[in-house]
Amino acid sequence: MTQITNVHATEILDSRGNPTVQVTLENQHATGNAKVPSGASTGQHEAHELRDDDHDRYHGRGVQNAVRNITDTIASSITKTSFTDQESFDETLLDLDGTNNKSRLGANALLACSMAYARLTANTEGRPLHAVFGDKPYTTPTPFCNIINGGDHAGNDLDIQEFMITPTTVTRFDEATRVVTETYHELKALIADTYGSQHTAVGDEGGFAPPINDAREALSLITEAASNAGHADAVNIAIDAAALEFYDADNDTYRLAGNEYNHDGLQSYYEELIDEYSIISLEDPFHDDAFAAFADLQDTVGDACQVVTDDLTVSNPERVEHAVETRSGRALLLKVNQIGTVTEARRAAYLAQSAGWNVMVSHRSGETEDSFIADFAVGINAAQVKIGAPCRSDRTAKYNRLLTIQQRLHD
Repeated sequence: MTQITNVHATEILDSRGNPTVQVTLENQHATGNAKVPSGASTGQHEAHELRDDDHDRYHGRGVQNAVRNITDTIASSITKTSFTDQESFDETLLDLDGTNNKSRLGANALLACSMAYARLTANTEGRPLHAVFGDKPYTTPTPFCNIINGGDHAGNDLDIQEFMITPTTVTRFDEATRVVTETYHELKALIADTYGSQHTAVGDEGGFAPPINDAREALSLITEAASNAGHADAVNIAIDAAALEFYDADNDTYRLAGNEYNHDGLQSYYEELIDEYSIISLEDPFHDDAFAAFADLQDTVGDACQVVTDDLTVSNPERVEHAVETRSGRALLLKVNQIGTVTEARRAAYLAQSAGWNVMVSHRSGETEDSFIADFAVGINAAQVKIGAPCRSDRTAKYNRLLTIQQRLHD
């Protein structure tokens, strides 16, 4: 049982230079700190991220209201109160907010407190953070590494948002990290040789953003880079289409690389890419209410490729349950800031895992140096983790934490 004695909240910066929320909780024995991330490509069903809309500060993206909600409303309810566990703490937060989408206090305010409480619990008990989320045996997840960026994460004309690699022939996280990092550096050299060194700048998640607009060109670059690194047989390719970003809701069509597709046409396009490049994971292939289209694609590609739900399910247990019932995929992308509390994220993971789905714990494009999701992935036994390219401290913090966890698990 933990009784909180002090609550501190601060407006800090995320990896894009936008404000976000940091919280420190204290009890008589320890402290717990958390910094929340922020997304750019966000679905309409995500929990509400509270921004100030005061355009005299940070172009309206300040989070002072969220900070005040923590220091005033939340702090007065949790200070000097004893909580038996994470769930009881998070239920208090949810009751204080009282809305379906955390719009009163802000999902960023609630999540900062929820994450900080998990870390406070771990520090109070003298356990590693992942130990408060689940029981042994712990394993490290397979990384999905974003190495070419498009869409809202880059400044090029590539509509598909992420092209990732994932090692499939190695089981240790350190070996997987070596494989993706060596391939990443080979890709940088290949882009420099092909398009010029000025095009090796990186996008929000550390992936490169070469001047291309065609998915096949991106996939061919990745295939060649993996071969040059000597990892052609060790690496598979994954895509996050983020189709909501190129979906025209008025006409129910998708505009991709200058072509217009209906659902059937876009599915055929994906099927061609899967066959040609042995793509094993495809995230958000359609818009964020297209349960039937997701299900049809997963049924068609079968075991060759997992369809991953992100904007469709937004880490919300109710939407995850519906996706499972309609067989709208085979993997759940889990982002704690989409739903706003650790407890709800754990419920979403449990529903997916109970149905035999993979869970892929994910970062956001606007990250911090907080490595919380690395421990979270290990603690809930997530099979996969999506943490961006092995570049920039906001991404490498997660790699480095997982490397440390792996070493400690095997000591």
